[in-house]
Amino acid sequence: QVQLVESGGGLVQPGGSLRLSCAVSGSTFGMGWYRQGPGKQRELVATITRGGTTNYVDSVKGRFTISRDNTKNTLYLQMNSLKPEDTAVYYCNTWPALPYWGQGTQVTVSS
Repeated sequence: QVQLVESGGGLVQPGGSLRLSCAVSGSTFGMGWYRQGPGKQRELVATITRGGTTNYVDSVKGRFTISRDNTKNTLYLQMNSLKPEDTAVYYCNTWPALPYWGQGTQVTVSS
């Protein structure tokens, strides 16, 4: 069973940056970062195939970068130019998502 452990969240001012990490145990193909903001449904933010092809939701294009290190079984999300509307709990999962989730990591963008 694939296990997922997210880290790297925190409190950051608007315009700031954060880098999220996800330790993945088990073999995976497509991976993704998801987020759930206050009072909102969980949404898919970015995806990456095992070969490195990426896709992003329009609201983060040009600001977020998803990457993976297959040798370390680690998924990353570099988030720049953060906005208050990026505030959410961020989760990693396979893409398509498995029917279970890690604990997520809280990202709060506020002055």
